[in-house]
Amino acid sequence: MTSWAEFLGEDAEPEGGDEGEGRRGWFGRLRESLAGSRQALTQELFFNPADSESWERVEEALIRADVGVPATVELVQKLEAREPASEGELVEGLQELVEGMMTADGGGRLALGAEPAVILVVGVNGTGKTTTIGKLASRLRDHGHSVVVAAADTFRAAADEQLEIWADRAGADFVGSTHGADPAAVAFDAIEAAEARGRDVVIVDTAGRLHTQTNLMEELAKIRRVIAQRLDGAPHETLLVVDATTGQNGLQQARLFGEAVQVSGVALTKLDGSAKGGIAVAIAHELGLPVKLVGVGESLDDLQPFDAGEFARALVSADG
Repeated sequence: MTSWAEFLGEDAEPEGGDEGEGRRGWFGRLRESLAGSRQALTQELFFNPADSESWERVEEALIRADVGVPATVELVQKLEAREPASEGELVEGLQELVEGMMTADGGGRLALGAEPAVILVVGVNGTGKTTTIGKLASRLRDHGHSVVVAAADTFRAAADEQLEIWADRAGADFVGSTHGADPAAVAFDAIEAAEARGRDVVIVDTAGRLHTQTNLMEELAKIRRVIAQRLDGAPHETLLVVDATTGQNGLQQARLFGEAVQVSGVALTKLDGSAKGGIAVAIAHELGLPVKLVGVGESLDDLQPFDAGEFARALVSADG
């Protein structure tokens, strides 16, 4: 299981906490959240190697779980090459292949080497960006990092207030602006503040926008350019928050946001809803984007570093 310390590139968890126990409890919540996907898969994965229709059922089950056609084709080809003799061997092989598919293109740690490290957070409306930022800021503080949270969503009237509440809960500094101000200027000011105050990390919130809104995507690209001009190598992470309940639409979001702002990783949220967890496999396989964070609820503990092995076990298992 990937701990927060490993995710943040540290040698040990902070004193006074039991991350291991919390992580085990979280895996149970993840498994419960993916129960619908897992049951849909395992109900269809009754497998008889002598049955010519078995592989068609496997393909249909994976596609219904939002794994996507390209990833499904590759998974089935590799499974067939293994020549499984039973349903148990099929499930075991699928777990291994899903895990491998989600780790092949990297992932690993959050990039925190710079001082300050700048994390740009993007996504469409309603994906959970603000809460994800608040939870991440809180975890960073738990591990001794000083954080500045920047409210570069200057369009939504309540955005400043909501993010400031989260920043206060997380013990982070807050940089906001007036309604309608230039979002890129807010990001610039936050980096200035972090340098002046000696803070370690800047997390920049942005306005939710549809990936099809060309003018707003261009504005997002401007924010990124201003950050890069202000601080060499920044943003060091660009996290796209994807609502897992959106299914294959999340793949298109990831593709277009990636073209606009060079997304480095995905935070997959709302797996506690009616999500089909296979979308994480599709994003990793088709776009080479690592899923870095996963959220299964509203509490601080419900945001955790992504672990491909435990995700594969939660998504695919013989016991349903």
